[in-house]
Amino acid sequence: MASEGDTAPAIGIDLGMTNSCVAAWQHNRVVIIPNDQGNRITPSCVAFTEYGRLVGDAAKNHTDLNPINTVFAIKRLIGKHFSDAQNDIMHWPFKVISGPRDMLKIVVNYRGVERQFYAEEISAIILVKMKEIAEVYLGCTVKNAVITVPAYFNDFQRQATKNSGTIAGLNILSIMDEPIAAAIAYGCNDITEDINSKILLVFDLGRSTFDVSLLSVNCGNFVMMSTAGDTHLGGEDFDDCLVDYCIREFQLKFNKDLRGSARSLRRLRSACRRAIRPLSYGIRTMIEVDNLYDGIDFCTSISKSLFEELNIDYFTRFTELIEQCLSDAKVDKTRVDTLVLVGESTRIPKIPRLLQDTFEGKKLRMAMNPYETVAYGAAIQAGKLNMQCKNLVFVGAPRLSLGIGTLGGRMTIVVPRNTPIPTKKHYVLTTTIDDQISMTLPIYEGENDESKYNNLLGYFGLYGIDAAPKGIPQIDVCFHIDAGGILHVSAKDRSSGRKNEIVIGKGNGVLTLEGIQSLGEDAVCYKAEQERKARVSLEDYACKVKAMAKDPGISVSEKKSMEVAAENVTEWLDRNQHATIDEINERQGELETTMRRLMKLKRGGIPYDQVLLLSRGA
Repeated sequence: MASEGDTAPAIGIDLGMTNSCVAAWQHNRVVIIPNDQGNRITPSCVAFTEYGRLVGDAAKNHTDLNPINTVFAIKRLIGKHFSDAQNDIMHWPFKVISGPRDMLKIVVNYRGVERQFYAEEISAIILVKMKEIAEVYLGCTVKNAVITVPAYFNDFQRQATKNSGTIAGLNILSIMDEPIAAAIAYGCNDITEDINSKILLVFDLGRSTFDVSLLSVNCGNFVMMSTAGDTHLGGEDFDDCLVDYCIREFQLKFNKDLRGSARSLRRLRSACRRAIRPLSYGIRTMIEVDNLYDGIDFCTSISKSLFEELNIDYFTRFTELIEQCLSDAKVDKTRVDTLVLVGESTRIPKIPRLLQDTFEGKKLRMAMNPYETVAYGAAIQAGKLNMQCKNLVFVGAPRLSLGIGTLGGRMTIVVPRNTPIPTKKHYVLTTTIDDQISMTLPIYEGENDESKYNNLLGYFGLYGIDAAPKGIPQIDVCFHIDAGGILHVSAKDRSSGRKNEIVIGKGNGVLTLEGIQSLGEDAVCYKAEQERKARVSLEDYACKVKAMAKDPGISVSEKKSMEVAAENVTEWLDRNQHATIDEINERQGELETTMRRLMKLKRGGIPYDQVLLLSRGA
């Protein structure tokens, strides 16, 4: 086995809806990698502006100024069709349209031009940022990565996430279930005797998704026993409830509807999100927004009991899914040894109370930082797959049964849900009419006997079957689910030897291989071109500031400040030939801030606002 020094470190990425986190296995331990702001988590946010693209903290800070061109919560859109995402779209200020095959496309105005992006592309932009964060810290190029997804992500969502990694220039070693990553992180940070031969229940409540999973742990082997969850249930829904409540309050008080103002909605959402945290240690909090709409200040009081009443349906849903998870694994709640809480939304005080009531006071484990736990476990798995660490094995499981559509609109299950993966399951089909030489098989996931109520993953065709009376040909169908949860389906006619194989998800609601390659090439070229433009723009701006300092209307102190600021930028550009777009844009923002402070009024010569326009190529 290769030693750690023989290969570049692989990274683990928790690609979250609100925040993302990256970690690496280095020197026989996990390192949570801070970003360029020194933060260990990075907002999963991308802002498109007239002078550049912002990612992470810079994009989040830009949200209120530019809501319709700032994209967030992309995890709720990835792998979904436009027709399935209407409930999400109505709450967001940015524009989402239907693209080819009902795929989602996000529309933004970037440098004065309308651009359209697939959800995979936005996700890839965030992954590129996480990759760059890791490379700066590790001092080497990073290619291999493990990306985590909610356990209840379907095949489309998993494949779309993998595609995002490919577009970002990463080699995806595995798409890993978040609960398994959390369990591994917990297991490697706890007392060994306490983790062996145990049953863990992982309650993972993030901003966008919810999973509850049962895992058996024994001597470093982590086996998924069952999982249940909802890809449309998370902390964002608590925000939505408060936002809707405040909109109704505002309309009752002032007879005005906020829904027409994207900026007002965004500011209100930010205030609602901030209000939830104080309820963790108090019984009442205030939601206050100055000049929320049409010059009107808004203020309302929210009690802990009102918050829980507004969200009672969600708390009931959590209980139902816990019971489903236990039932699927045929495990009584008294056999659960440890409850592990993961995800930032588990800090809402109702959640620990709900679990303790359900499990009769059993101790909860929240020892690790809930923002970092999943990335920590993913880094361990990345190190294992990259041959840097060993002695850990994890076994996942599909969250829904997988099967074939058959006569009468029925679904025949081939792989029952919660089957440990990787796995291969076989099923033998035959023809239904005489001399049939081809068949088309619909592939479904779901639990209903009637196929129309399940999720259609795609169609699979087999041609060249030997003509024979119905019922004679033997068609061997194989469902293979790899370690990343991606489904491969193959079929073979035992008589003729004809066979066919597909990867479910490709071309059925997610990008095709050709589309991924094209976007990946575009991303590389686009990134290089944008870096060049950003550098030239900043150089030109610094030159214009130097020229402006010679204006006779400028005082001596202002002249000196402008010359120093411009010279600092020039020297920084010389020292940082490989600076990223974000770093260049940050420097330009700092220089603009200096100019705003120095040039509040037009003086004799070029006005400040004209210098800004010139610097942006207007």
